[in-house]
Amino acid sequence: MQMPSFALSAFVRRWRKTVIAAVLIALAVAAYLLFGGGGSAKATYAVVRADTPSTVAVSGTVAAAKSAALGFAASGRIKGAYAVVGQHVAAGTVLAEIDNGDQIAAVAKAEADLATLQAGTRPEELAVDQAAVASAEAALVSAEKAAYVAADDAVTNRADVIFTNPGSTPILIFANYADLKTRLEKTRTDFQTTLPEWAASLATLTNDSAAAAAALAATNLATVESFLDDANEALAQALPGQASAATIAADEASIATGRTNVANAAATLAADQAALTSAEKSLALAEAGSTPEAIAAGRADLENAEAALAATRVVAPFDGVVTQMDAKTGEIVSPSTSEIAMQSDAGYEIDVYVPEVSIAGVAVGDDATTTLDAYGPDVAFPAKVIAVDPAETLEGGVPTYKTTLAFVGEDARIRSGMTANVVITTGMLRDAVVVPAGAVGRDPSGASYVSLVAGKKVEHRVVTTGAAPSLGMIQITDGLAGGETILLTPQ
Repeated sequence: MQMPSFALSAFVRRWRKTVIAAVLIALAVAAYLLFGGGGSAKATYAVVRADTPSTVAVSGTVAAAKSAALGFAASGRIKGAYAVVGQHVAAGTVLAEIDNGDQIAAVAKAEADLATLQAGTRPEELAVDQAAVASAEAALVSAEKAAYVAADDAVTNRADVIFTNPGSTPILIFANYADLKTRLEKTRTDFQTTLPEWAASLATLTNDSAAAAAALAATNLATVESFLDDANEALAQALPGQASAATIAADEASIATGRTNVANAAATLAADQAALTSAEKSLALAEAGSTPEAIAAGRADLENAEAALAATRVVAPFDGVVTQMDAKTGEIVSPSTSEIAMQSDAGYEIDVYVPEVSIAGVAVGDDATTTLDAYGPDVAFPAKVIAVDPAETLEGGVPTYKTTLAFVGEDARIRSGMTANVVITTGMLRDAVVVPAGAVGRDPSGASYVSLVAGKKVEHRVVTTGAAPSLGMIQITDGLAGGETILLTPQ
């Protein structure tokens, strides 16, 4: 904690007045203890009206504002110890580490994987996927052209032998069943339009239009296959005398070949369609890059790897000085031991325990003055209350409340472990009459009184008491105005 020089000067000036007042009160208490508590019965005290600080006097021990006992979070052999006792280190400095080659490699791999996911697909990989799509499109174009050739051959070269005038008005030679005859003649007539249109579309077919044209090719092939099945059935139903057995056998063999060629063309067309669809999907995924879910998973993998690496290292949690370094290279360690300790640069604090009877007036922000046994009671160090525990702490069976004070400004004389005597100023009694508590007695009626010295006489003066601003002192709210003299031991 640092304070500008002009603010610190003002603070010291203000504290000089407070310390003087506190010293006067302490002297009065000492006088009472010396003379009033068992000393001369005629010892007196001069009553004054003044501003009197309300204080709480306690003692405690100086400690660093931050300190830490550090150890490894994983077991292993110490790879290196990189600091010595007394060395100043910055927050984040690696003080020691165990063997961690595997963890370092895991972090590097996770970093590379995450970078790949975040970068997306490389141009070279996109080019490969684009080439695969182009190749699949070209194969599909070839399959469609081959399908037309197989279909045209099956119709015009192989099935036309069972018709008369197949190119104009086809009439089935084997007219034994009316429904079959009608169906075959109509389909053959339709082919006079379908096949030329199909051939014309192939003349303008490109890779880009192959996928759309494949549906028409598949439909045409299915029609041709059905037509050939009907033709084969018509041959099977031929009557004796309509054709020789040899002719019928030859026609059946020719149509069977046509059916095989068309079926093979249909299978090739379907396979090439599937290959193009697969290539297009791969390209689409490559172009889209990594999904947010994949990137999140990659980032989680990196965090896990970094956590595993961090467990192999002891790192300074704050700027400060190394106060313990027991880690030795080659030593086997486990998480159950603390090998290293630090104190922070954040200044020093004092922990004191305020009794229950005094805690009500203590609050965060209260000023305090501190003396250290190492430098005697005449050297004061300003401090301020920064925390008061809400829950009690039992000290010797007595409820107390842990109160933390911070020194105002840095001072090289202050060291951890010093014994501190603290006077906390909890308020100020303005224009008040305050006397030693031992100078106030109780009469038989229970009223508070003091023994007022009036010339050579001692008078019984009833008073009303108020707050106790400090140990051994009591406020008189009525009965004394200031300027009087009273006995330290009431009579």
